[in-house]
Amino acid sequence: MEVADILSRGCTRSAVPCTSKKRALEIISELAAEHLHIGSQPLFDCLLAREKMGSTGIGNGIAIPHGRIGNDNKATAVLLTFAEPVEFDAIDNQPVGLVFALLVPEQECKQHLKTLSLIAEKLSNKQVCRQLRQAGSDEELYQIMISA
Repeated sequence: MEVADILSRGCTRSAVPCTSKKRALEIISELAAEHLHIGSQPLFDCLLAREKMGSTGIGNGIAIPHGRIGNDNKATAVLLTFAEPVEFDAIDNQPVGLVFALLVPEQECKQHLKTLSLIAEKLSNKQVCRQLRQAGSDEELYQIMISA
């Protein structure tokens, strides 16, 4: 699976004003809901439930929130950079400014893990992360991520 298979331009936002982890999850839910044509509350609830199990802030200012959605939906990603980093309870206690969220149908558990691994690998590249953080527009952010 390629990033372009799950990430759309409509789910990519650069320099988003955000003040908290909860608001970040709401923004992710709203964008994904528009893309999936479903309500945002179930998406928010699944992301929040996952965060309660442990933060998805993986360090270095990056978070990869993820959750499972109904099987009648397709895997969807949301990519955000924040105007200012926000507290995310990350493992290194650093605020997060780059978020790649993943919502995957329950039946695709193995694919979910493979996709998470792919995203984590891409985001472990410091040059890619620097480019993502410096993106000046939603389109530029999208192009950097799908070509990384």
